[in-house]
Amino acid sequence: MTPSNEPGKQDQTPQPQPTIPNQYSFLWLSAAIFLMFLWLQGNNQQQQQELAYSEFKQAVMSGQVAEVTLRTEEISGRFTDSGASRFANDSRPPSSSFITLRPQVEDPELLPLLERQEVLVRGSRSGRPWWQELILGFLPWILLLALMFWFWGAAQKRMTQGGGPFDYGKSRARRARRETSTTTLDDVAGIESAKRDIAEIIDFLKSPDKYRRLGAVMPKGVLLVGPPGTGKTLLARAIAGEAEVPFFSISASEFIEMFVGVGAARVRDMFQTARKEAPALIFIDELDAVGRSRGAGLGGGHDEREQTLNQILTEMDGFEAHENVLVLAATNRPDVLDTALLRPGRFDRKITLDRPHREAREAILKVHVRKVPLAADVDLTQVAARTTGFSGADLKNLVNEAALTAARDNLVEVNNHCFEVAHDRLILGEERDAQLTPEEREAVAYHECGHAIMAYYMPKADPLTKITIIPHGMAMGVTEQTPKEDKYNYTESYLEDRIKVMLGGRSAEKIIYGEVSTGAQNDLKEATKLLRRMVGQWGMSEKIGPLGLGIGEEHVFLGREMGAPREYSEKLAEMIDSEIQSQLLAFEAFTVNFLTEHRQELDALARAVMKRETLSAGEITEVLEEARSRETA
Repeated sequence: MTPSNEPGKQDQTPQPQPTIPNQYSFLWLSAAIFLMFLWLQGNNQQQQQELAYSEFKQAVMSGQVAEVTLRTEEISGRFTDSGASRFANDSRPPSSSFITLRPQVEDPELLPLLERQEVLVRGSRSGRPWWQELILGFLPWILLLALMFWFWGAAQKRMTQGGGPFDYGKSRARRARRETSTTTLDDVAGIESAKRDIAEIIDFLKSPDKYRRLGAVMPKGVLLVGPPGTGKTLLARAIAGEAEVPFFSISASEFIEMFVGVGAARVRDMFQTARKEAPALIFIDELDAVGRSRGAGLGGGHDEREQTLNQILTEMDGFEAHENVLVLAATNRPDVLDTALLRPGRFDRKITLDRPHREAREAILKVHVRKVPLAADVDLTQVAARTTGFSGADLKNLVNEAALTAARDNLVEVNNHCFEVAHDRLILGEERDAQLTPEEREAVAYHECGHAIMAYYMPKADPLTKITIIPHGMAMGVTEQTPKEDKYNYTESYLEDRIKVMLGGRSAEKIIYGEVSTGAQNDLKEATKLLRRMVGQWGMSEKIGPLGLGIGEEHVFLGREMGAPREYSEKLAEMIDSEIQSQLLAFEAFTVNFLTEHRQELDALARAVMKRETLSAGEITEVLEEARSRETA
């Protein structure tokens, strides 16, 4: 399996290994000679004892010097056997040779003293030969500069991932081959309309004459749009496995480097390579990395990024009619793309991949369980029904978690219980140990039962699935609801019932304890967020009226916190805040009154939850019907 950002395996053809340049061999040899020179110099200095001039004369007078060599600035020589041990100490290891500096004032007594003591006197030239001085003076600097150039070249090679410091502009696009790709369109499920569009494009590349006879022109670009995990990159990998044409893939972030102009050069190189092998496909993943709106200021003022985008636009405009090169791009942020990218003639076709519906989820599950041994009690239809809102990547993760659960339990097959455990782990979070006091445990039970009572009785609320007071993730307890069917449009009554369910836990605490706790923090946040959208974005308020103000839209550039001007007046903002507050208070009053009327059922359900810790939908219904029958009796 190839990585997610690589649609197909890379070309496995072995490439010749580059030989080491001659200048690198010279550098290594020069460095070795330099180090050997330093070592020899150090050894030579370590083998000679350094004496003061007075010590030297004393050694001569005592007959402990065998021979000397007189130079202009220094005197070196050799001790007798007794002299070497006499001048050795902790700082001077024993040595048969010595060296001393001559005083600046000439000593006329030195030569007569040496002659009297019968010391062998040798002479030497005033200095080293000129060529030795030249080598010793320039060799360290030459070696230092050579090493600096070598490190610079190596750093550039690592940075560009190419063949050397002059390889900046080479494209990093990877070529996928059909014979080495393991993913095909058969491995892609739940997006049949997108598969049909892609199959048509692949057929156009394989047999363009069939379309040209009818005057059809192949689109220059296809943009895959959808939330993360919906199969955009998987579809591109499948195209690489199906297409019988060269397929080049790259992530948009790989165009950008620290040097200005590198991204544009890589774009040119990639398109030139594709044109040479046309018909061909180019896949650019995460297009929004370089395709953001130009001149937006925030996130859009980077010169290198804009140059790269301009080069992509230019290359797509430069296609001739006979150049069968198709650009396939994927993004989950189409709202931030530059308008020049989206116009006809560049990305002519847009394929939207949304979260799969129930039948599509079942088809995706069937693809992912091909290599998973399933027990007889596993019903993929029921699993698909419980996974509303799951993307294709979520479903793949669900199957993998179920298989891991079976492996932990030493099972030979993955049964339905494994899928339930995996589902709870993904939705509710991992179970954790929390030492709750009896009072806290009771408060959590009443809080969750408040949610459950409202969900059970509100006509538009999603059906209950389970209640648990076992801590999962960051939550101390969880009330799970599962929609009967996928929803693409929400009515006002459904949203109002949803808010009432959110406020049920806090209202139950008010009734039982006369005060509220911090456990309703997330409930209040979500209820306020939803109600703000209802009032300001969806026009579900008689007081505010049918205004669509964009309140609650998540946009990195247009948000109020980024400094964008507000589209409505301060007076209207106060009216919106007042309406949200009054509606929340009204919903809370309704919820408190409703739970007060069903106090006996609330107590019965709380006692059952504290006893069993987890109740299924059937057990919840049984407890509530029993409590209601006792109340009527």
